[in-house]
Amino acid sequence: MSDFDLLVLGSGPGGQRAAIAAAKLGRRVAIVDRRSMLGGVCINTGTIPSKTLREAVLYLTGLNQRELYGQSYRVKEDITVADLGMRTRHVIGREVDVIRSQLARNHVTVLSGTGRFLDPHTIGVSDGDGRELKVTADKIVIATGTRPARPDSVEFDDRTVIDSDGILRLERIPETMVVVGAGVIGIEYASMFAALGTKVTVVERRERMLEFCDLEIVEALKYHLRDLAVTFRFRETVASVERRPDGAITVLESGKRIPADTVMYSAGRHGMTDDLNLEAAGLTADARGRITVDGDYRTEVPHIYAVGDVIGFPSLAATSMEQGRLAAHHACGEPVAELHELQPIGIYTVPEISFVGRTEDELTEAKVPFEVGVARYRELARGQIIGDSYGMLKLLVSPEDRSLLGVHVFGTGATELVHIGQTVMGCGGTVDYLVNAVFNYPTLAESYKVAALDAMNKMRHIARLSG
Repeated sequence: MSDFDLLVLGSGPGGQRAAIAAAKLGRRVAIVDRRSMLGGVCINTGTIPSKTLREAVLYLTGLNQRELYGQSYRVKEDITVADLGMRTRHVIGREVDVIRSQLARNHVTVLSGTGRFLDPHTIGVSDGDGRELKVTADKIVIATGTRPARPDSVEFDDRTVIDSDGILRLERIPETMVVVGAGVIGIEYASMFAALGTKVTVVERRERMLEFCDLEIVEALKYHLRDLAVTFRFRETVASVERRPDGAITVLESGKRIPADTVMYSAGRHGMTDDLNLEAAGLTADARGRITVDGDYRTEVPHIYAVGDVIGFPSLAATSMEQGRLAAHHACGEPVAELHELQPIGIYTVPEISFVGRTEDELTEAKVPFEVGVARYRELARGQIIGDSYGMLKLLVSPEDRSLLGVHVFGTGATELVHIGQTVMGCGGTVDYLVNAVFNYPTLAESYKVAALDAMNKMRHIARLSG
């Protein structure tokens, strides 16, 4: 008989949910992770610290209040790394306590250390002092997450040339910064440091940033970042980074040389599978450390599952949680619905972006007709009250059956607001529901009614002319 029915490697969002779901189903469950990393990358170095940092930046800089109190308004004049770190440490501590409590309440055994496969059903857990505990399990879930990718051509020193993990260990707020890579992580940190007053230059080899987002929304974000003195260098590739005693010079292939106090590389992420000894389980990972799974999150070895960032796209905490729950149910032979195709994307830039469904470009390429309904925060009483004159919500509506094809939000509360549209879409609702619904006043949620009326009026106009 095995020691456990289910053993989970990694305690991040996917691993936690897998462990707790299996425990709720009455199984004997264990979870393996380093003592200092309970909660995984998400809690300790990734999502939670970066979003907490963003909240601290917005509060201390007073950025969101400047529309009302003037461009010179600040809550604290000289913001230090200590100011930012205090809030981050507080939130991380609280979150770790919550996770520890949840695992204990559900009788999940926590094995502190680093796990590796000894054979397909046996895991060796090393405590770091040379001791290894051997445990067996009927089913195993790999949820080890990812680490920032570090190109061999770059000399990282974790002080001048850093990756996204190094942001949290900066000794001071840099006056100038180069961010290499305009993906989600790169742009989130670029916008935060720009809000702090750092002169940021973003270097991206592609023609645009966040190319999976709505073009109009991305253009609005770019406008605001330029307003915060961010410089963009698109279609540019970094040839080398020359470290100097007081900073670094980033040399581009085009010949440009950009001086900065700090260079942050945001070159994607790499699955943390190197130390798992996958061969002993009959598994392999690709060049970026990712593991291939089927629709039920099973690997090539049927009793071993993998969830979260370690399996690749979409690599979001929210989807990882759901993948963990579904994998655990499947591993326990319990029926469960598939992952819903409608998954919102939230990008915590300054200001926020969030969307669900398809973009205008995707619909146009697929030759799917759509009408656009737009609401601007400046037209809403709540927008005026909070001092957000730039925010907007955009609905993409089918003129054929009036269903919502996509919802795109930019501005304050975007990542919260998007869920109203997600719910209407998920329940098969139409734009008529939003037109006829009553929303609290004054709220940003009213933007749905304004945008729905805008789309409806355009469709009515076409119907009248088609007469």
